Amino acid sequence: MPHRRLLLKAAALSLPALAARAQGFPERPLRIVVPFAPGGAVDLTGRLLAEQLQPVVGQNVVVENRGGAGGNLGADAVAKAEKDGYSLLLGSANILCANKFLFRRSMPLDPMRDLAPVTRVTTGTVVLIVNGKSPYKSFQELMAAAKKDPGKLTMGSSGTGTVSHLTIESVKRAAGVDITHVPYRGGGPAFQDLLAGNIDMMFDVIPAAIANIREGAFRPLAVGSAERITYVPELRNVPSMKELLPSANIDMQSWYAINTTAGTPADRIAILHRALTQVVRGDTFRGKMEPIGFTPVADETPAAYGEYMRAQEKVWQKLVEDSGATME
Repeated sequence: MPHRRLLLKAAALSLPALAARAQGFPERPLRIVVPFAPGGAVDLTGRLLAEQLQPVVGQNVVVENRGGAGGNLGADAVAKAEKDGYSLLLGSANILCANKFLFRRSMPLDPMRDLAPVTRVTTGTVVLIVNGKSPYKSFQELMAAAKKDPGKLTMGSSGTGTVSHLTIESVKRAAGVDITHVPYRGGGPAFQDLLAGNIDMMFDVIPAAIANIREGAFRPLAVGSAERITYVPELRNVPSMKELLPSANIDMQSWYAINTTAGTPADRIAILHRALTQVVRGDTFRGKMEPIGFTPVADETPAAYGEYMRAQEKVWQKLVEDSGATME
């Protein structure tokens, strides 16, 4: 009986690959376009997905980094690819829902029109950090200082219109404070200035900041989600937005998803969805993602993810409009 159960388990794990081969897809390597530079949290996610997908689909899965224009270059490459399901975009909420309102007339694509939804793969939030030697030990102390000297404190971000910037603006409005926003070309340069003491604070995604938090170089004061992040040990005691600003309804969730080229046959999208959800729901993927601050998430169907994406577009449109950010 144990041997039979093992055989059944192995058969179940190979179902997506068998279904794919039965339908003649994929017959050659798949490409995951990561619209950011190598080495970041999204790149790590893309490479883990590629590694885990290969045995499931029975083909090589390659990662192509194509950064630039806030992620639009990579997204546009997939939007203009062949409608065959071989090109996949690992996109973010910013790229898929916010950029069209930031870039406006210069936006090269409409994600809702030009990209077909497959499934989300991870979700996460941002963390408010100060230098480990900063005098500010709590969110309340930081906001009190900002109210005492309007405009004196500086808050870096990974760029205008990023989740880092949009969270800052939401918190400033909710707390009634004036903090000077300093945008950078990515989180790396902002981190360097925070470590050097050239800026007072910043929000950024947890995977980017967690190593410095663990080393004590950064001190976390708040997370941008409504609830605490209990699955990351170093953040379990860090207060959430619901605790700190209960009437503001702030719940910043940055999510990442796989889309392919619009017009790709539905049966191929279904194969991709089955394969990806098998990977995302697996213990290996979860074991890699949760320690760095990402929660694996898989939509039940491509249509369900499409509905979520459309609803999120309205959320991110309001965040952009309220912030006044523009890339035009």
